Amino acid sequence: MDTSGHTSPTDGFRVERAGAGADAGAGGDGTLRDWRHVHNLVVPTAPLSPDEVRERAGRNRLDVAYLGDVLVGCMTVRPAAGEDPVVVIARVLPEYRGRGLGVALYEHGLAQAREFGAATVRTVVLETNPEGLRFALARGFVEVERYVLPGDTVAFIDLDLDLDLDSDPDLDPEPAATV
Repeated sequence: MDTSGHTSPTDGFRVERAGAGADAGAGGDGTLRDWRHVHNLVVPTAPLSPDEVRERAGRNRLDVAYLGDVLVGCMTVRPAAGEDPVVVIARVLPEYRGRGLGVALYEHGLAQAREFGAATVRTVVLETNPEGLRFALARGFVEVERYVLPGDTVAFIDLDLDLDLDSDPDLDPEPAATV
């Protein structure tokens, strides 16, 4: 809550690591299930099975975002591999976009990328998500590649951000929608 007594649209926003904490005893199924739900809604061209999500959780950091107890988004942070930079992908469910939640989730992911020592961060946006593309471009990401996965018809767009140039940690307010 701010000093004027008004609540912020992000009051109650929290991010949890999928498959960790109290959820870990059951293999993290609750938060991993939430992560999968958001991923498969936002990226319908590349749905993941529960086994694929568990495998990704072993290689990447998977987080889920909640507003109070309501699931609103998820995030992937993939460590750098070879010539590929750290990848940060923030996904917010369409009905929760435009409220600043994408900015909060994105900042959480950038902080993790910085902990990995990243100088460059990559994000990936589905071509059919113009709001996500605008979100990334508004934050200084530059398109580096478009590609279609085998058997698919919709392109993925890779965008990079040089963190050395990202000197202002305070982001502008969120545009109309989020990644």
